[in-house]
Amino acid sequence: MYYVPGSKIILRGIHGEFRSGQLTAILGPSGAGKSTLLNVLAGYRVEGAGGHVYTNGEPRDLRQFRKLSRYIMQEDLLQPYITVREAMAIAADLKLGAAITGREKIVVVDEIIQLLMLNKAKDTTTERLSGGERKRLSIALELLNNPPVIFLDEPTTGLDEVASSMCVSLLKRVARGGRTVVCSVHTPSARLFAHFDHVYVVADGRCAYHGAAAGVVPFLRRLRLPCPTTHNPADFIIDVSCGEYGPQADKMVAAIENGRSHQWRDYAVADSAQELELEQLNSSGVETCNLKHGSTSWRQFRVLFFSTNKQLISLNNHFVNFVTIEVNYCLTFQGYIWLRVCLHLCLGLITGLLFQNMGYDASKTLFNFGFCYACLIAMMYIPMMPVLLAFPREVQLIKREYFNRWYGLKAYYAALVVSRTPATIFFSLIYLALIYPITSQPLELSRILMFSTISITVALISESMGTAISSTLSIVNSVFLGPVLSVPLMLLAVYGYGSGDQPLPFIWRIVRSSSYLRYGMEGLIAAIYGERKEDLVCPDDKDYCKYKSIVTFLRLMGMSGVSFWFDFGVLVVILLLMNFLGYYLLRQRLSPNYAYRSIKIIGNYVKTKMSMSHQ
Repeated sequence: MYYVPGSKIILRGIHGEFRSGQLTAILGPSGAGKSTLLNVLAGYRVEGAGGHVYTNGEPRDLRQFRKLSRYIMQEDLLQPYITVREAMAIAADLKLGAAITGREKIVVVDEIIQLLMLNKAKDTTTERLSGGERKRLSIALELLNNPPVIFLDEPTTGLDEVASSMCVSLLKRVARGGRTVVCSVHTPSARLFAHFDHVYVVADGRCAYHGAAAGVVPFLRRLRLPCPTTHNPADFIIDVSCGEYGPQADKMVAAIENGRSHQWRDYAVADSAQELELEQLNSSGVETCNLKHGSTSWRQFRVLFFSTNKQLISLNNHFVNFVTIEVNYCLTFQGYIWLRVCLHLCLGLITGLLFQNMGYDASKTLFNFGFCYACLIAMMYIPMMPVLLAFPREVQLIKREYFNRWYGLKAYYAALVVSRTPATIFFSLIYLALIYPITSQPLELSRILMFSTISITVALISESMGTAISSTLSIVNSVFLGPVLSVPLMLLAVYGYGSGDQPLPFIWRIVRSSSYLRYGMEGLIAAIYGERKEDLVCPDDKDYCKYKSIVTFLRLMGMSGVSFWFDFGVLVVILLLMNFLGYYLLRQRLSPNYAYRSIKIIGNYVKTKMSMSHQ
């Protein structure tokens, strides 16, 4: 039984059996519970599910079963801008680890590519593959470490008849290798239906048929529901189960005893000779299958890090660039990196020209203060927005790879942070290299390094903040929440300036200290004006410059006691905390604990009650 809180019972006491060496199709009308049943069987979503699932006659250990099975979801999410061969090689490194040599991995990859008929596309990048090729590649990636159980959610959706037939035929060959292959199918053609060994029909959350594909027509005939000769048996049984021929679903459920009856299980099943087209990659079998990840955490980190490098090299025609996993998320066209370079150049020129030669001008000291604030805004928004736009979609790919035991989350998140940092630094330096000299800031090496360090640290925090937000929310909500949260941070960054050294109320000091932009602002001012004893230059055309004295200016702004190293230290701590928050939220998104699930259930309940009150 499967129950959704605040909704309805979706699965109602169903029974069934799925055997190894056979290809099983789960059929049923829309909303009958096909995908829910598949999710429960795969262990993908088990909250709200009751009853028992057995494997080899023993109660299923869900933790162990997840490590043995693989779930190929409906949407073919693949890493972009790498070829089929490169995608297979990366997956082989992650799944097979150091247990076999690189030469053996190449042999395994080539065998699976040949089996799934991807030879002609092995040097094609994933975004240029056809729908059928993308589906076959998704299957190939999960076959590398020889999983004994494979689940697929509507593998033929979006494919034409030829591609669908090829896909199902390949799945049948995979099943003949001794695997249990279960897939949900919406409306298979008669040609496709004939490929399945076993059919499980779901109607209104109950089992309406459970047996061989060849037994569908005789089963319906026994219930005095003869299938027309020219009618597709799959379409006919779905039409019957959804009430097109009257209320027959209850009769079907009773006849099959809601899945308990095995009368039609072996009806006219052809001898499934072991067609071992697919080599046993792990000859040890299920009993001695490795329940841990295929590679160590350090190896996972290396593979994930260098796979990003491989993506960028392929993208830019082998033009060596800084490695960043963020580009892996945000890339939507080949000129993305150059677009981002041009963006930083343009913003740098605009900002520099707006504040040109104000660094030493005593009559423009307040404007130079505004220049520091403008730098912070740029360092906040530019790194954050691409992550808010792209990472929510990347999370869907991570969910598939993490659920299928490609890698551990710690290794992935470490590779994410380490690989995107050089690019953030590089793009930030492009911006800073323009604005700093154009605005005539102090050309002392120590001050240049201090200014750059604070700016880059703010950019890294903003990027991590974007990751934390988008690891939990959808694209729409992320893009909304990110800028909205930035507004109070920007306001608190400058709150209280101009009031001198007079202390603010305690509550406002606490609130103000929550903005990392505040520490960034103090750090930039300390980098430019800190420990400077000489006065600024008052232009000849000005009779009087009020803020010529740096000491007076800092006292007026309430920043006479700021310390660069204190502000930098706080920013580093905030950066570490923000990365930890992003990791924690992503982990809860992928495998929520009890407290997180409880909060989600309460939130759904409140949302349901609110929606009912508005009706």
